[in-house]
Amino acid sequence: MRDRLLGFQNLSVLLSGTEHMAGEFDPPLDPLIGPALADLEARLGSLTGLAPAERGAILAGAALSVEEEVRRRITRVLVLEVNAARLSGRLTAADSAARWEEWKQSVAEPAFWHDLAIPYPSMMARLTTVIRHRCEAAGRLAERFAEDRSVLAALPGAPSGELERVEFGAGDSHRGGQTVVMLHGEDGRVIYKPRSLAVDAALADLLTHLGVSTMRVPAVVTRRGYGWAEHIEHRHCADVEELRAFYRGMGHWLALMRLLGGSDLHAENLIASGPHPVVVDCESLFTPHAEARPSGYGQAFDLAVELVNTSVMRTGLLPGRGVALGWRGVDMSGAGALPGQQPQIELPVVLGAGTDSPRMGTERVELPPAANLPSPEPVLGQYWDLIIAGFDELDGRLTELDRSGKLEPLLAAFADCPVRAVLRSTEAYAELGRMLWHPAALHDEAPARAKAARLLAKMSENVPGAPGDPAIIAAEVDELCHGDIPMFDTTPRVGMLRGPADTRCGPENDLIADAVARWRARDHGLDRRVAQAALVSAYLNEGWMPDLERLSPGLIRADRLEPRRCAAAAGILRAVLESAVRGADGSVTWITPLLNLTGWSVQPLSLDVYGGAHGVAILLSAYIQEAADGRAERIQELPGLLEAVLRTIRVTEDRDAARRLEGMPIRPEPPGAYLGIASQVWSWLQLRAFGVAGEEALTRARALAELLPESIEADDSYDLLSGMAGAIVPLLRLSRETGEERWAELARSIGTRLAGLAERRSGGVCWPSPRFPQGLGGLAHGATGIGWALARLAESPGGPEGMRELAESAFAYEESLYDPDQRGWLDLRNDGFTAKAWCHGAGGIGIVAADRLAREGGTRWRDTLARAAASCWADGIGWNHTLCHGDLGCRETIEQARAAGVSPVDPARLDAHILGSLEVNGPISGLARDAFTPGLLPGLGGVAYQLLRMHPECALPSVLLPDLE
Repeated sequence: MRDRLLGFQNLSVLLSGTEHMAGEFDPPLDPLIGPALADLEARLGSLTGLAPAERGAILAGAALSVEEEVRRRITRVLVLEVNAARLSGRLTAADSAARWEEWKQSVAEPAFWHDLAIPYPSMMARLTTVIRHRCEAAGRLAERFAEDRSVLAALPGAPSGELERVEFGAGDSHRGGQTVVMLHGEDGRVIYKPRSLAVDAALADLLTHLGVSTMRVPAVVTRRGYGWAEHIEHRHCADVEELRAFYRGMGHWLALMRLLGGSDLHAENLIASGPHPVVVDCESLFTPHAEARPSGYGQAFDLAVELVNTSVMRTGLLPGRGVALGWRGVDMSGAGALPGQQPQIELPVVLGAGTDSPRMGTERVELPPAANLPSPEPVLGQYWDLIIAGFDELDGRLTELDRSGKLEPLLAAFADCPVRAVLRSTEAYAELGRMLWHPAALHDEAPARAKAARLLAKMSENVPGAPGDPAIIAAEVDELCHGDIPMFDTTPRVGMLRGPADTRCGPENDLIADAVARWRARDHGLDRRVAQAALVSAYLNEGWMPDLERLSPGLIRADRLEPRRCAAAAGILRAVLESAVRGADGSVTWITPLLNLTGWSVQPLSLDVYGGAHGVAILLSAYIQEAADGRAERIQELPGLLEAVLRTIRVTEDRDAARRLEGMPIRPEPPGAYLGIASQVWSWLQLRAFGVAGEEALTRARALAELLPESIEADDSYDLLSGMAGAIVPLLRLSRETGEERWAELARSIGTRLAGLAERRSGGVCWPSPRFPQGLGGLAHGATGIGWALARLAESPGGPEGMRELAESAFAYEESLYDPDQRGWLDLRNDGFTAKAWCHGAGGIGIVAADRLAREGGTRWRDTLARAAASCWADGIGWNHTLCHGDLGCRETIEQARAAGVSPVDPARLDAHILGSLEVNGPISGLARDAFTPGLLPGLGGVAYQLLRMHPECALPSVLLPDLE
């Protein structure tokens, strides 16, 4: 029997996981909602200016909206009640399906709902309020339409005849159940918005003055406190020229919203209408600026966060990944929400619907396509340059207007337009709403309200601008209990915000003057860099590369390789120095696109090896060591920079440790060798080996390793990069260096756990995960990386029985993916294609083959290494320079093949090729060719590290396996 999803009308509701889709869990609600609908029907019947069919359309739309809203709120209660009826023996029919029908008949009686007041004393009053609000809002809409219909002809596409259908609930409800409504007629559609549209009209006038044809907003009819808007039809671009115009328009919007203090411009507030990106909801302009409190992670971190939060990232147009429960990894940005780059999300479902034993569960589903997309399969990476060009273009035009004194008069029209400020994220409100409507909260409301208030108060300590006033928080909780999302608004002239229950927060302030002052003080170069970096985060998979031609190596010259190598490495280190964000307390960080478990996002450096601070510390330590030995150019500032990085790492680790001691719940970090706790353990041990950390390294590595059991328990990726397999070898090394057996025992327990998670497939075993349910090969996320860790575990003293055989099965699975026609290993993320990178494909497979060859010998691993090196040389060189998926990662595999006597290319020729490419193109990272990233694996820091290792006398260890040997 098909399970029933709790579905959605729009993307934000879908992601909150609280709405109800069609299915079989459909107990009747007539006794609950019938009286209010009858009152609405009478109210509609008294209106003049509406035809009988139109009254029926409004009533039908309102009834559907009310029913869906009530089901969203009480499905969990009803699931409990049918089970209670079964367990108590009240259901006496012969079988489960018949007992379900018997229970449904009882629900149709008013007595059923009356009796619910005993276990859920607050529920009926709250539901009555929700129903009343929705019906009153519907009646108000009907009155306004009847009064205004004669003026709607001014709107393009508005219906001129009778209404045929009315859709309520196009978005969140605010202030008494009011939502955006779409009204359909035979010959058109119109949008009703229960807010002032004066700001929409002012923005349309400003666009006319600017004369930028790429940008549009809907035409509107403004009324006091509400208005009517043109319906914008989503249309894909017809050709490349329209696509180019669309993305240039996105850059124009980015520049204009940077000036206007625009925010909340997510995928639902922008519609692609051919070559025009149309902002259909522009109420969040001149957003008040709020200073963040010190984080405790150092002044550099706080400064970097402030720089990002006041840059173009604030607009919401640029890609970024959600981190809240239910939204993790989701990109809701106006420029993003790309198909194929969104994670599957879990929605609540009713399992066993249509029986007397239903239960709540979840189902993973794909996100629906968003209307902001200008083509069915948009490739944002091909148009980054046009977005940035459009941004530069309009920013220059606005700067000229400001210099001539014409800009501020153009903005004066916004002074008295009501605008909205989003002080807390909708997803945070949605999660609190789910808690407040949980059966336990409906049974005993006071503790749930108190908990919600505490969470909102805690949020005010961490989220800039979020109100902490108990009166405001109490009003927010009231609105959530009545099914609304709390709302704050003001006018730019006033600045002070009006919140729920007419509460007030924030200072009086001229928001237009403040926005202009901040715009004038902007760092345009920083805005460009942040925009370029943010566009990376639209792509969830770190192996993605733009569909561009290979980088030219120029004239391949084999002369002066050594000085050229030194110059290239020194140039990257100087760029690392110049791009640092420094705090007065001696801390330092970088603003960069970073990979985490939710995907890519623009932020200060995290604590990991892959792209974070630990990797930068390893790079700086290695460079200083090589410079001291005469194999790299001395750079005077690097020792101080290294000390600042180490200071920042220490401060961050100590702050997190203090929070744990205070009992503050912190989501466990992943356990992986590159992203996660084991990466930090490995880093401290490596820094100790470099002689820069001493015994402190062991102390900190031990403290971090203590966190691994909880992290492993929460892990669902299993892999080397971020999963539990990545912790095995660092733990074995920690055990050897400390002489403490418990760390080796923890490594062995991981092996046992991985053995239980392995799934046998044709050819061997692999480890499917929620992110990669198909199972993968390769080093970072797949069978080769996990197999390598298990092989090392099998060789360690006391290695668990069966580990060697399991590792061999993993290697056999990888070998089954080899395609001799393409001379590479299939990347199961991309059907039918082979990959060449360290993360996915030949590069990483070759690294493991070289390690296994050194440990066990034999022709098998030599053959694998030879094929991997040949694949890297043929197809892996020339796309970018990184270790993760570029030239310097492939070079490592080819160099290992040279040492084994199976290299496909002369090493001098390879090095000349790579150095020529660096000199002709500049160092290029693999994700945003114009975004500077100092990280070790995905960034240019790793390019410099590998350039150091290019010297024949260099003894630095490879960082392409989490090992020190």
